[in-house]
Amino acid sequence: MQSFLLFSPEVAAARASGKPVVALESTIISHGMPYPQNVQTAREVEKIIRDAGAVPATIAIIGGKICVGLSDEQLELLGSSPDAMKVSRRDLAYVLSTGKLGATTVAATMICARLAGIEVFVTGGIGGVHRGAETSFDISADLQELAHTSVAVVCAGVKSILDIGLTLEYLETHGVPVLSVGRPGFPAFFTRESGFKADFQLDTPEEQASFIRTKWQLGLAGGVVVSNPVPAESAMPAAEIDAIIGQALGEAESQGVKGKAVTPFLLARIKELTGGRSLATNIALVKHNAVVGARLAVALNA
Repeated sequence: MQSFLLFSPEVAAARASGKPVVALESTIISHGMPYPQNVQTAREVEKIIRDAGAVPATIAIIGGKICVGLSDEQLELLGSSPDAMKVSRRDLAYVLSTGKLGATTVAATMICARLAGIEVFVTGGIGGVHRGAETSFDISADLQELAHTSVAVVCAGVKSILDIGLTLEYLETHGVPVLSVGRPGFPAFFTRESGFKADFQLDTPEEQASFIRTKWQLGLAGGVVVSNPVPAESAMPAAEIDAIIGQALGEAESQGVKGKAVTPFLLARIKELTGGRSLATNIALVKHNAVVGARLAVALNA
């Protein structure tokens, strides 16, 4: 499997010297934000991680390789290529074997991070159980990956386009601990509170690292969700975003949008309906997660 991994010079040097590394997904670049804000945000997030004492490793599938750490040219390619495939566990072998361009989801990034020996992964929000899943069976592969793959995932909770209660129930069933930072509540991506609580509140990177290390030393394989709420000044009013999400969900259903296309459709439509404010919130929360993730990586490395 190591033959599929291609490390950037920066990440290779970090591995050789024992510096902490933080994985970053690429779907947020290719499918989560419009160009050029996607590439600009990716570069700013990488800088935040460097400034906090860790090394960023944005992951993507390029030329039949799992690229761990991307150059400026590769970031531009991902951000401006409409044909980049959205890659989850199911798609990894296909995209690698055909040499197609692939942007990794939470699930695929966790797999690639684990292969590369990276323990911390920063993203915006994880996938979850979709509303109406009791009839559609639409459940993100991210949740199964969290059940099996030992990587800590720093996120702003799950997007409120999902069924948050069922998502947390699913994680509990599969033994995935959900931590919260700074408050007991579990965040809902655009807003700081979802109405649900996390399992454990651990505010410092040292506390989080001790919990995570203990879990894995016990032989309890699988991920850990570190939920970090969007900064208060960047959060959206809950009533407003809930109404907009309801409208966007109705439009997706009426237009027959299904499967992988649902989340990109909803995020784009929410951006339109909020006049771009949701994109600003998205960018703010990813940057905030980068700070928490880098500090956690440094603490785990210590």
